[in-house]
Amino acid sequence: MTGEFSADWLALREPADAAARATDLIELVPGPVRMIRDLGCGTGSLARWLAPRIPLPQFWILTDRDPALLEIAADRMPDGVNVAVDERDVTALTPDDLTGADLVTCSALLDLLTAPEIDRLAEVCAQARVTVLFTLSVTGEVTLTPADPRDAAVEAAFNAHQRRETAGRTLLGPDAPGYAAAAFAKAGARVHTRPSPWRLGPASAELTAEWLRGWVGAAVEQRPDQGFDDYLAERLGALPEVSVGHEDVLAIFG
Repeated sequence: MTGEFSADWLALREPADAAARATDLIELVPGPVRMIRDLGCGTGSLARWLAPRIPLPQFWILTDRDPALLEIAADRMPDGVNVAVDERDVTALTPDDLTGADLVTCSALLDLLTAPEIDRLAEVCAQARVTVLFTLSVTGEVTLTPADPRDAAVEAAFNAHQRRETAGRTLLGPDAPGYAAAAFAKAGARVHTRPSPWRLGPASAELTAEWLRGWVGAAVEQRPDQGFDDYLAERLGALPEVSVGHEDVLAIFG
């Protein structure tokens, strides 16, 4: 894979992200929405998807710890949208950082966080009384057609990798969307969730192949004893249709 957070990978997945997000959740967001803080914005894919779907004027604060991705995101925002960038670790946000914000967003971020980090984020958003829209958190459910008897073993190894401990942090991985929904509800929010699966296959061959390399690669890293290399070669030789489970979470305070 070109890199989990590389600009090339983020560009490759952007059309699939846009097609997967649950558009009906936007209709439930209380208005007006004028200031939006996008967490872990990457190259700005979520902002480019959402900005045309809500009225102007808009002021976006794009937040990421990668300055190169922030520069791309700011340069590629739609016309008529005002933008600021904030280079920081999103887990360090405080209620003061959300002053004036009408909406907090993120895409494909929650599964990279820990339970205490999501608990803290829920409390910060509760104190700020700001609506949150978190899209495309992986659920760990993958369906490949045609099926292969080894699919379940690869899925299990990948999901274990997503729940790994790294630098003293135990990631939530596919448990993140459910955990986040419960944490925000406990903090006092009305929570709505929607499935937002990727639909991949031969029609999106480049993305499907890159996703397969990343999915199987993580499984190999977690379980090098399983011999998944032949499985990957066979899947790449005849790309399957794939459904990759994600979930969108909307939490509304007040």
